[in-house]
Amino acid sequence: MSAVPDPRIERIDPQAMQFARMQLDDLAEVLNIENDVYPHPWTRGNFLDSMYSGYDTWVLREPSGMLAGYFLLMFAVDESHLLNISVRRDLHGKGVGRLQLDKVIALSRDKGMQSVLLEVRPSNEQALKVYLRYGFEQIGIRRGYYPAAEGKREDAIVMRFHL
Repeated sequence: MSAVPDPRIERIDPQAMQFARMQLDDLAEVLNIENDVYPHPWTRGNFLDSMYSGYDTWVLREPSGMLAGYFLLMFAVDESHLLNISVRRDLHGKGVGRLQLDKVIALSRDKGMQSVLLEVRPSNEQALKVYLRYGFEQIGIRRGYYPAAEGKREDAIVMRFHL
């Protein structure tokens, strides 16, 4: 039985959205989203390190030019590692994350990868649901992987998508 789309949720038009390689000029907008959607966001330095390391860094823009989301992908031997994927808060639940995952999968297949690996916080229930619906499977737990409130640590759920 397939799920019936909720008519109250306005979906995005994937044909109207545009992917581009992340540039230094994108970082201010990227950081605005990063700081809004994560309790422990990446820093400008984290993004710069990824860009300078040659990772695949992408932005997704609406027809208006507004940044809708971004992701960073690292290729290692036969596996892609999705380092960060984010969607602007007002676009959550509208298909932007799925559109970005489609791009991640396409890039990984083009590079001859066999799977895509990612980590996600157990407390990020929305992202977990997206990944599971997409077809990622939990393959492990990294204990104390993420920083958490009051100097504590949060585990990471490790997930894999077979290509």
